[in-house]
Amino acid sequence: MADTVLYEVSDGLATITLNRPEAMNALNVATKVALRDAVESAADDGAVRAILLTAAGDRAFCVGQDLKEHIGLLAADRETGSGQTMSTVREHYNPIVRALAGAAKPVVAAVNGVAAGAGFGFALAADYRIVADTATFNTSFAGVALTADSGMSWTLPRVVGPGRAADLMLFPRTIGAQDAYELGIANRLVPAAELRAEAEKVARSLAEGPTVAYAALKEAMAYGLNHSLEETLEKEDELQTRAGQSEDHSIAVQAFVNKEKPKYLGR
Repeated sequence: MADTVLYEVSDGLATITLNRPEAMNALNVATKVALRDAVESAADDGAVRAILLTAAGDRAFCVGQDLKEHIGLLAADRETGSGQTMSTVREHYNPIVRALAGAAKPVVAAVNGVAAGAGFGFALAADYRIVADTATFNTSFAGVALTADSGMSWTLPRVVGPGRAADLMLFPRTIGAQDAYELGIANRLVPAAELRAEAEKVARSLAEGPTVAYAALKEAMAYGLNHSLEETLEKEDELQTRAGQSEDHSIAVQAFVNKEKPKYLGR
């Protein structure tokens, strides 16, 4: 894994840190490969019970595609006729978003600064976004004559509604942290100096929680967005049966009866 992305697992929490602060954590090819590998590793690792996605520096979470590298790759495509540059969506962005959104464990994004383009998309793919009061968001795509990627055509309308999503996509502009909070993009707004500590606190609390139940909640909410009430009720029955058979459910019930704090095992 390249040092443009740092990966650490501690007490059930996988922390993934974008580590190109000098480039505002822009996504060059090496970073995209490393981020994809890190996110997929965290999603697949049974010892990982929660994921924290964050970024180095205080200016940017991620400004999206590294356009300096992108220009060179486009020029090479024109010379060879290969058209390989835009395969990054299939090879990098899509697997990253699938792993974040589909992980059977909670994913927290700590947004410390600018989140633009794919950076914004990755934040939206997380289950919970803790945002510094200095952070900003921008869809960016139309500004460089591109359409949405990194799952944003699916996530953004579901977070802010179709009308607001169309406005933000067609007229890309900087959205401040307070506006992001009011739109529902930010779940929690904190002073910039407190972001990392607050994000770690939240992520660690989720890593110590009932992992099977969290996975079922993620699956239920994603399912309910695209299915009828009757189908969703059937899915809830299926998932509740699974959660009810977990060790954590038995632990929680016993702890409740004993008036104790449950110590979950994540299974």
